[in-house]
Amino acid sequence: MRVIDADAVHQALDFPSLIAALRETFAQPAGMPQRQVFPLDDSHSDAFAVLPAWNQKTIAVKAFTYFPGNPKKSSELESLYSKILIFNRDTGEPQALVDGTSVTYWRTAAVSALASQYLARSDAKHLLLFGTGRLAAFMALAHASVRPIEKITVWGRSDAKVDKTISAIQAGAPQIEVKACDDLPRAVAAADIISCATSAPSPLFDSAWVSPGTHVDLVGNHHHDRRECDSDLIARAEVYVDAKVNVFAEAGELLIPVSEGVFELSQVRGELADLCRGTLSPRQDSPRQDSPCQESPDQDAPRADAPRSDNHAITLFKSVGTALADLVGAQLVYEKQA
Repeated sequence: MRVIDADAVHQALDFPSLIAALRETFAQPAGMPQRQVFPLDDSHSDAFAVLPAWNQKTIAVKAFTYFPGNPKKSSELESLYSKILIFNRDTGEPQALVDGTSVTYWRTAAVSALASQYLARSDAKHLLLFGTGRLAAFMALAHASVRPIEKITVWGRSDAKVDKTISAIQAGAPQIEVKACDDLPRAVAAADIISCATSAPSPLFDSAWVSPGTHVDLVGNHHHDRRECDSDLIARAEVYVDAKVNVFAEAGELLIPVSEGVFELSQVRGELADLCRGTLSPRQDSPRQDSPCQESPDQDAPRADAPRSDNHAITLFKSVGTALADLVGAQLVYEKQA
């Protein structure tokens, strides 16, 4: 059995190959029980989680610990530690123990980008990024890999972290204009894609600022009593999720509007797998004539229950993370390192 560290993960992965592998895997049969998150104290701050999944090729389980107070204890401590163990599906033989933290950055961003391929306008040029953590640059670069992003606006509470995030994005995409957000209402209104990857407990912006045709991507929250957007946005948008089994149990973005009586879980249009299989149609839009257009994936696949999506629809993708995406990332690393 191989042990694969974070440096090897970063060397092995790129967004085009990872997004393609995710699309292929999500379109095929797989097993994925609800992930188990165990609070380790009364405040529900420290936690331990286990995420199993399997398909025709691989069995995988990710285990991670979340200790948000670690950075205050020591600059050498991370708030999250994670490992992914993968097994051969035919024989059950252990294949590799892969650094899960680095895979999580890549697969989280790649899943959001895959959703953007289906749900964001094909001529989306302006990305508004909420968040300045380690995931932030991955999110920006992933979205830019599937849409013709020309401008990225970064919002964060720390000017130093915003500057660091801007530098990281520019290192990976020097052709894109990247600036700090100095007028939030204007930035929200101007954005084609809004991507939120924060630990914020309450909505980051007023949904009234969101323009028709915007795609909203929410990945930062996995608590039933917290959320990155308000209830009005959920009520206005065409809502999709990475996996109902996890989102319906954890995501305050949906559970709070349900408790308020303004939204029902039955209104969720579908999962990312439905889009990958072609059983749901992607956004139907008419790109502006002055903008480059990238084709949506799987244009010839059969589809049913086509959504209303067009240039004026607001689409929203809520992700809390799936074990199947972890499986894809770890297996791809293992294959590339072989």
